[in-house]
Amino acid sequence: MTEKTHEFQAEVAKLLHIVTHSLYSEKEIFLRELVSNASDACDRLRYAALTEPALTKDDPDFKVTVSLDKDAGTLTIEDNGIGMTEQEMIENLGTIARSGTSNFMANLTGDAAKDLSVIGQFGVGFYSSFMVADKVEVTSQKAGTDLGHKWISEGQGSFTIDEVTREGRGTRIVLFLKEDASEYLEASRVQSVIKTYADHIALPVILKTGDEEGDGETVNAASALWTRPKSEITDEQYKEFYHHVGQAFDDPWITLHSRVEGVIEYSLLLFVPGQPPFDLFNAERKSNLKLYVKRVFITDECEELIPPYLRFLRGVVDSEDLPLNVSREMLQNNPVLRKIRTGLVKKVLGELEKRAKNDLEGYRKFWNGFGAVLKEGIYEDMEQGDRLLKMSLFTSTKEDEGTFLSDYLERMKEDQEAIYYITGEDLDALKQSPQLEGFKAKDIEVLLLSDPIDSFWLSRHSAFEGKEFKSVTRGSSELDKMKDKEDADQKDGDKEESANLSTLIAAFKQALDGKIKDVRSSSRLTDSPVCLVADEGDMDIHLEKVLKAHKQLSGGDSQRILELNPDHDLIRKLAEKADSDAMSEKLSDAALLLLDQAKIVEGDPISDPVSFSKRMANFMSSGL
Repeated sequence: MTEKTHEFQAEVAKLLHIVTHSLYSEKEIFLRELVSNASDACDRLRYAALTEPALTKDDPDFKVTVSLDKDAGTLTIEDNGIGMTEQEMIENLGTIARSGTSNFMANLTGDAAKDLSVIGQFGVGFYSSFMVADKVEVTSQKAGTDLGHKWISEGQGSFTIDEVTREGRGTRIVLFLKEDASEYLEASRVQSVIKTYADHIALPVILKTGDEEGDGETVNAASALWTRPKSEITDEQYKEFYHHVGQAFDDPWITLHSRVEGVIEYSLLLFVPGQPPFDLFNAERKSNLKLYVKRVFITDECEELIPPYLRFLRGVVDSEDLPLNVSREMLQNNPVLRKIRTGLVKKVLGELEKRAKNDLEGYRKFWNGFGAVLKEGIYEDMEQGDRLLKMSLFTSTKEDEGTFLSDYLERMKEDQEAIYYITGEDLDALKQSPQLEGFKAKDIEVLLLSDPIDSFWLSRHSAFEGKEFKSVTRGSSELDKMKDKEDADQKDGDKEESANLSTLIAAFKQALDGKIKDVRSSSRLTDSPVCLVADEGDMDIHLEKVLKAHKQLSGGDSQRILELNPDHDLIRKLAEKADSDAMSEKLSDAALLLLDQAKIVEGDPISDPVSFSKRMANFMSSGL
């Protein structure tokens, strides 16, 4: 067969160069990545052999072997796992950062320390080899086949693949080490790295130096970390296992390690990350927990194991009660898995509740990174929705760092009957919303809800501990019911002023006929002249926008109510001249201008920009 040369994907040569230099301060990580990959290959073959025992018949004992050759200057990592075909080698070794090279590059700053966490999140994996090697050879043969292939690259933008004869299945990676990486030819150095990063791997990692006789020395504990007693595991070992299983470089915020015994038996070792994973908001919302059955790896994409709103969890669940040959269909309908899922959810939420009580500062940091995801459960999880609502933090007009609803209730005014909120896409814009003015003036706290999921969970939870949730952008503001001393001492406006306002409202209704649902005086405005609100029975303004953006709602925009601020200087002056026939056309222009202004504040496009511009120019001209 003629040797074939294949080109890497665009920008890969530059990417490999950046990877090499950005990770120089932590270059020992290459050994962890390669040994972990070898372990995964063995896990996958072990699972495949449950239905095809012939795959491992000739070599049933899985292992990873690391060999050092000082004379040749090479370090070799070999496994007897599932191996790769030629096409798999092209796909797996010839494609870097499949999530998007451009996004990957955009996150690199050139600062090695900072880039380390970014690269870890995107998974350097095999390509970390080029930190220490100027040439890499990969020889692999897929289990159950008779044909092997050798992949060779110097990390300069291309690779070659050729057919080879190989004894047995698995993969062998030979690193031709650079001069400044000669430390990885020393047995003590390599043994130290393996003990640090791979002690938890549940199969032997054997070190061969060429100096000793026999099959080499097993240098790791070779037992699954989650099967060991907690008293025998150090914080450093937990952290390294998190790095391995979570493909991350940050430190976990919470570590949960326990064994459940009884009707159903399973072990779990779960981590809550210290930083949000890069794929947290991917539309697929995939689980990242690894499912084992009796220490045999089954899958790392088990959507039935945890609900999507806990997808940030990393770790392992090992069941004693699922069958080893469990299939995808069996997982979807397995009552044992459903009970495990229920137990996991309760345990994780229970731990988060403890942290919220005992480490509020740490919980706030967690919430800033993961709260928007956790709130998805308020809408989706009928069983735990109320519990999640209680442990949620919400930004409000009084609490920038977030408040629990229980604390909001304690601060409510004596005559306040509802929990007030406003939804939108931008927190800073919400804080400036005109609908808040009256509430701020009367010192009434309003929740500022800027996460997309907020509009949805509110449709499922209409109240909290007997207090109704009420949008400040829908219905009457009810501020008139909450009179303070200053309000009680004030007299109502004179009849003439009231009559003038009524005339203005009537003129505005005529000018805006067909464009709005109604015009009325407002008690929720103090500084702005006008605002738009939804009627009591209509859909919330922001929820309607969200549904239309996701094409879950069709048709034109709902008509809103235009509210006027009777105390605003502009509205007062317009009201004074409302009964003048000469002002009829100007009042019509003013009504249309104020409606467009209210739309702009809400972030909506104005219907006729040209007419808006002309009216604005005429209005300004008449005032000069």
